Amino acid sequence: MAKPVSVSDATFESEVLQAETPVLTDFWADWCMPCRMVAPLVEAAAKEYAGRLKVTKVNVDANSQTAAAYGIRSIPTLLLFKRGKVVSQIIGAVPLAALKSRIETVLAAED
Repeated sequence: MAKPVSVSDATFESEVLQAETPVLTDFWADWCMPCRMVAPLVEAAAKEYAGRLKVTKVNVDANSQTAAAYGIRSIPTLLLFKRGKVVSQIIGAVPLAALKSRIETVLAAED
């Protein structure tokens, strides 16, 4: 069963930027209540889109270098990457339908 992969400053490039498939990255922190609300949706996306979408999580407290590089000022922030580039961004807690709609758009887009 597919689950989100925790990535760090050290592994971000190999896990996210060099991924073969599009990647959904959840920037979060333990103390963030909206992050806790989004976490089950991120896990559901990992299961539903297994094989077509890689799902990763970056704890901003432990990996401030990556968070700063992408200008993360508010969490949760979800970034969708395709071929190493950000193609979509969601800031704050959103319903599952909104998340799935954004993912479907990225997966359907031709390069």
